[in-house]
Amino acid sequence: MATGMPDQVFVPVMLAAMMLPMARAIDCPVLPQIWDTRSVVISFLRTEGRPDVVVRAGMGRVKRPRGIVSRLPNSGRVTLVGELSEITLRVSRVTSFLVDLGGGKNLLFVKIDTESGPHGWGECYTQADRDTSVIALVDALGRYLVGRDASHITHFLHVAYHDFAAKRGAMDFWSAVSGLEQALWDIAGKRHGVPVHALLGGPCRERIRVYANGWYGKSKTPADYAALARETVARGFGALKFDPFPGPWRTHLSREHEEQAVATVAAVREAVGAEVDLLIEVHRRLAPMHAVRIARALERFRPFWYEEPVSSTNLEALAECRRQISIPVVTGEELYTRAEFRRAFELRAADIVNPDVCNCGGILELRAIAQMAEPSFVTVSPHNYNSTTVGLAATLQVSAAIPNFLITEYFVNFEARGREIASPGFEVRDGYIAVPQSPGLGIELDEAVLARHPGRQFPPRALPSPADEGP
Repeated sequence: MATGMPDQVFVPVMLAAMMLPMARAIDCPVLPQIWDTRSVVISFLRTEGRPDVVVRAGMGRVKRPRGIVSRLPNSGRVTLVGELSEITLRVSRVTSFLVDLGGGKNLLFVKIDTESGPHGWGECYTQADRDTSVIALVDALGRYLVGRDASHITHFLHVAYHDFAAKRGAMDFWSAVSGLEQALWDIAGKRHGVPVHALLGGPCRERIRVYANGWYGKSKTPADYAALARETVARGFGALKFDPFPGPWRTHLSREHEEQAVATVAAVREAVGAEVDLLIEVHRRLAPMHAVRIARALERFRPFWYEEPVSSTNLEALAECRRQISIPVVTGEELYTRAEFRRAFELRAADIVNPDVCNCGGILELRAIAQMAEPSFVTVSPHNYNSTTVGLAATLQVSAAIPNFLITEYFVNFEARGREIASPGFEVRDGYIAVPQSPGLGIELDEAVLARHPGRQFPPRALPSPADEGP
């Protein structure tokens, strides 16, 4: 009869296992730091006569021993050479964490636990008033992940779209899928002891250029923008994105609002000088005639790009706009999956696309979009209105592995709290972040700290009344 607690031995592999003839296999824990198939954890229980032995090698068991390698005296242990089999990490639990880090919206993190190995983290894109619907979809999709092999990432995406969603996708659905998919990649990287970009074909670069967003707060005047732009550049950023347009998001602007937008860009350019890149955000608000007129007024300030001047719901109109201006046009923030990006490439509607790894379908989908873009000479600049933790980590990993990467987004207003909840934090140096080299996504969240910042329902936004409408 077995007595005492199981002993555990960490053995560098491909050795193998401990087995005795007729030994009975029993379940045993795996040391948490041993997750890849290059190591074996041996567990056994002492018995009155001889030990009952269980062998777990990384994620599987060792079977078919091939011969005695060594015998450890006074323990009854025999080390054998064997081969790994049944290498399976089954999902045991899916948990969502909605948190408020003070950046103006809730953030949604997803954790996937496995039965006997590593866990994985992912992040879902959220918007004000829509985060609860994403949580509901994470919970619903999570029921179908539990019990499945965590390495079957592609099949999960296939089942989620074809069977769960019945081929009907939307932002909330793809946000949920994206967070879960990232967590599965985090597990895969930890399992093999390598960063995710190594599983995507290896890095094309060692550092990722980022642009600052969220730096201008509630600026209202050109002078406000200029002052904060100087402060942000002083922090080491060489590229700034901002929306200079006042008033509600409508397709036709008043002359006053057009002039104020141009004045704001002029003030920022004067404040930061010619060497800093200015990325003009339009938020899909303009009709083509306004988009073209404003772009021509901005050309003298040499913007780095002109982001979503026209909604991508009408890619023909966006392509028409692009043909009439000389500033590079960006689209993709409101496109999800390669199926929606296909038409943008066919129409040559943009010079740059900006899919978001937290809502486009995840890491695999963003890479697929980048591969589609490359033959059309379109570069990729991942959108990242997410935290500076998991969402950024996933963005950095996939950005490292795509040849036609340009620059990615970094929200400075999430930075301070991001360092509080995550380890290690990411550091911007001279406008770049080093590609993480730790296994998986390269970041861990502190659940105790997350619990101290629960998500909340924000007050209703100040939506326009008929009296506020223009032009």
